[in-house]
Amino acid sequence: MANAGADEATLVLIKPDAIQRRQVGLVLERLERLGLELVGAKAMPVSRRLAEEHYNHLRDKPFFEELLKLLCGELHGVPHVLAFVYAGPDAVARVRQLAGATNPDRAEPSSIRGSLGRNMPGGVMENVIHASSDPQEAEREIMLWFRPEELLRPLPWWTKKTASRTTRARRGGL
Repeated sequence: MANAGADEATLVLIKPDAIQRRQVGLVLERLERLGLELVGAKAMPVSRRLAEEHYNHLRDKPFFEELLKLLCGELHGVPHVLAFVYAGPDAVARVRQLAGATNPDRAEPSSIRGSLGRNMPGGVMENVIHASSDPQEAEREIMLWFRPEELLRPLPWWTKKTASRTTRARRGGL
């Protein structure tokens, strides 16, 4: 899946700040314009363990705890996210471009984060969505957030072996 132009799948999370601010429809409308195939969608609560695994690569950062509180909804009183899997040519790069830079102040004004995100007093960054950073990270993230039977079609890289491992991990409380 790492080939440019290849059919890719990517994870998108609409975060609690966007849900609390009633921006879901605006985000989905813009994602739809990309013309990608919607392969999976669900609303789900986010456990601390799932948030820790999702952001594992940022564990050593000073803002790690704040990220967990944001994703788990502790800062916005919304303990769930909307999770989506989109697939199509260059899905990861296309969604990342639409999402914009992580920091809303540095994002292009036409991007989702540039137009809907904001930095709050006290340093809380409300950046509306999560979008996978690269195809390999997308695979890891999709396996964290979805089971194979929750997707409308199988993804080519999701073998029985990885699906079995993910299912076991999710049963363990992720």
